[in-house]
Amino acid sequence: MTNQNVQSATRTMPSGDPDTSVKAPGDESLAPQETRIMGRTSYLLAWFGGCVSIGTFTMGSSVVGTLNLLQATLAIAIGCFVIGAALTLNGAAGYKYGIPFMVQARSAFGFSGTRLPGLVRAVPAIVWYGFQSWIGAGALNMVSTTLFGFDNLVFYFITFQFLQIGLSVMGFQGIKWLENVGSAFILASLVYMFYSTVQRYGAVLSANLLDMEGSWGLPFWGATMLFLGIYSTMILNVSDYVREHKHGTGPGLLTTLYSMSILPCTLFMGLIGFMVSEATGIADPIQVFANAVDNTPLLMTTLMFIAFAQVTTNVLNNVVPPTYVLMDVFKLSFRPATVIVGLLAFATFPWELVKDGSAAGLQLFVQTYSAFLGPIFAILVVDYYLIRGRTLDLGKLYDTQGPYQGVNYAALIATAIGAVVALSFSAVSWYASLVPAGLTYYLLMQHWAPCQRFRNG
Repeated sequence: MTNQNVQSATRTMPSGDPDTSVKAPGDESLAPQETRIMGRTSYLLAWFGGCVSIGTFTMGSSVVGTLNLLQATLAIAIGCFVIGAALTLNGAAGYKYGIPFMVQARSAFGFSGTRLPGLVRAVPAIVWYGFQSWIGAGALNMVSTTLFGFDNLVFYFITFQFLQIGLSVMGFQGIKWLENVGSAFILASLVYMFYSTVQRYGAVLSANLLDMEGSWGLPFWGATMLFLGIYSTMILNVSDYVREHKHGTGPGLLTTLYSMSILPCTLFMGLIGFMVSEATGIADPIQVFANAVDNTPLLMTTLMFIAFAQVTTNVLNNVVPPTYVLMDVFKLSFRPATVIVGLLAFATFPWELVKDGSAAGLQLFVQTYSAFLGPIFAILVVDYYLIRGRTLDLGKLYDTQGPYQGVNYAALIATAIGAVVALSFSAVSWYASLVPAGLTYYLLMQHWAPCQRFRNG
């Protein structure tokens, strides 16, 4: 990356002309990131704290009856290492050039075409932001009711949401502090919850989970994708995060950092859900822990873990992606964009989403946007490695009148084909969509005349 390219990119930034020599809290921009604040330990802990999804409990419950304990453990581990490799592949451009996802996508989709991957990443993030905030507020309210007799879920939701907005406006300086400190509490809580689960249900588990035959076929590989799917949205916009990681980490070590940061939480939570569901027949381990009235420390630990996990996950996973999309589309600066994202989370009406009657609609929403995640990932990887040869011209990526202006229809066609394949093979949708989308994009870029401007950009 030449100084000329950096200067060109900075001059033509739609969000202004930031000084990239100093990075203050909340001083994020779409310009190439020069000042990087996360070393290897901080980066690992950021992903560790930011990848705590309560849905992992449910994923573990869903494989009961098809996999034994060893198979479930291996499925989780394989899924995490696939995630690590995918994060490294798609984050290579962001790590090398310091560019965010919305800028990276311009070479494949075009300035206007990036609205598609931007929406695919931003809309679900805002929905889950509101949903998880409501879950976290509910946990805090239960703690308050149990310990102090104060029961007001609306109060805790509003307070909880504005707390997260306050943390979010600090940008990656705040994220680094929050995730690094929070990781210790999250790990300690998970160890305690795992120990309590084994203590309570050990005899049943040894009889049912260790001795059953299970399956090493499609159910096993489908299970690897279940755990992979939780992080598939982050695979798209990994450049938003890795641009903050200091230079000097090779692809192999970076894959290991990702895998080892995601594996502990996913393994503990997946196995807790797996064991609790097998032992009790109840798919939601939170419900089991909440009913453990004879063990108040376990109940309080579980509830505080739930609340804290929503904060660490939201500020990293659900605030950053839509914030950068708003910055790109509406030419906003970082802090106002994060506040708008936080307010939009209220508009998702999460109190309606948690109702049993909303489950089918929410599942359809997840299946719909998930069908686009694999194809967009494949297109970005093919574009960077095969079409661009891992070399980008930053000046052109920030030039609204340059070769990437408009829409690259090759990317849209390839995305549509990949999405159709993903919906047709829902059990392994992410895997199934990669080759059709990537191959279609490559062939169109090589042989379709309207793609020449983008290919030669």
